[in-house]
Amino acid sequence: MAQETSNIQETKLAVLIDADNISHHNIKGMMEEIARYGNATIKRIYGDWTRPNLSGWKNLLLDYAISPIQQFGYTSGKNSTDSAMIIDAMDILYADKVDGFCLVSSDSDFTRLAMRLREAGRVVYGIGEQKTPNAFIAACDRFIYIEILEDSEPDDTEQYDESTHSNGQKQSRTPQAPAKKKSLSKIGPSVIKLISDTIRDAEDENGWAYLGEVGNLLLKKTPSFDPRNYGYSKLTPLIKAIGRYEIDARDTGNNSKQIYIRIKSKR
Repeated sequence: MAQETSNIQETKLAVLIDADNISHHNIKGMMEEIARYGNATIKRIYGDWTRPNLSGWKNLLLDYAISPIQQFGYTSGKNSTDSAMIIDAMDILYADKVDGFCLVSSDSDFTRLAMRLREAGRVVYGIGEQKTPNAFIAACDRFIYIEILEDSEPDDTEQYDESTHSNGQKQSRTPQAPAKKKSLSKIGPSVIKLISDTIRDAEDENGWAYLGEVGNLLLKKTPSFDPRNYGYSKLTPLIKAIGRYEIDARDTGNNSKQIYIRIKSKR
């Protein structure tokens, strides 16, 4: 775990935000999410700051050390912010100062940019609304829907159901499962098929697949795949909720376990 944390801290990211497409209400969850993938050494946000609809961002930029880039709309109907972001991204790429990029927008105009950055060997994270066109999503290594970042994280502590006797004294406390987060999508047949097919791709001769490898393959196949889209904080609770897979927690020593899964036999 220490080595994994160290690798994340050493990953330098350039965070480029399209203020015309993302609300300032999402800034806290967004920056906390980005911190999971690396150190945001460059943080810039693009827009026409003379426009009143961006005023909500102004009070937050200093708090999160984000540099505002002024871009006037020279031509009606044209989004000059996109051009400024693309030019800056390429300048940063050629300066060779970062290991990856985080493009925050729901605009499909950044599809080619994401593809170009990946061609250059940089990891690309996308953050945008659920309405983001699939072309931009598919061009990223990973795409996170900003809607799942709006709510606070679920409480992982045990919750208890307390009942009382008729004399007013409390009975014993029964542990209850933590509340499930609000989901963006339902676990439908297409999601189950995706997971099952991915398990088959990674399984050994006995049908067992390492959960970490399954998770990586799921992202390669569908960059927007995220257990939080379905109301679960991690992949393991999602797998358990589907109920079609066996789970084996194998002890690897040093008080750690590795999770393996396989498709349940129909017999």
